[in-house]
Amino acid sequence: MPAAHRPGLRVDSRLTIPEAELTWRFSRSSGPGGQGVNTTDSRAELVWDVAGSGALTPVQRERLLERLSGRVVDGVLTVTASEHRAQLRNRNAARARLAAVVAEALRPPSPSRRPTRPSRGSEERRLKAKKRRTDVKRLRRPPDD
Repeated sequence: MPAAHRPGLRVDSRLTIPEAELTWRFSRSSGPGGQGVNTTDSRAELVWDVAGSGALTPVQRERLLERLSGRVVDGVLTVTASEHRAQLRNRNAARARLAAVVAEALRPPSPSRRPTRPSRGSEERRLKAKKRRTDVKRLRRPPDD
């Protein structure tokens, strides 16, 4: 499907990145392709301005910029694909990778663990085992007169 007809990159049920916000760059790729590597721009870079995106709510933008702080440079997220010989396959791989990275970063944080106390029985078993161990070690010592 040509890029002009695509509604955008669907990340999850709540977020679709409009196609107009995505920018492509192509360059020569390393890897498989023989002499064709030297002539075709098969490496695909997909660039998305996270900070300036209109598709995100302020909460989503803040969460993305915080969680992807190591990958985002000046508010821009770049994803690269060069594992395939064909540019089209690399474009699809880059789109899938961008969607996966954004979806993972947008997932709500898991609830923090509620602290629990050990049961009385487990405390007693632990202390009994410690006492038994102490006695074993005391019996191994030479007698002190």
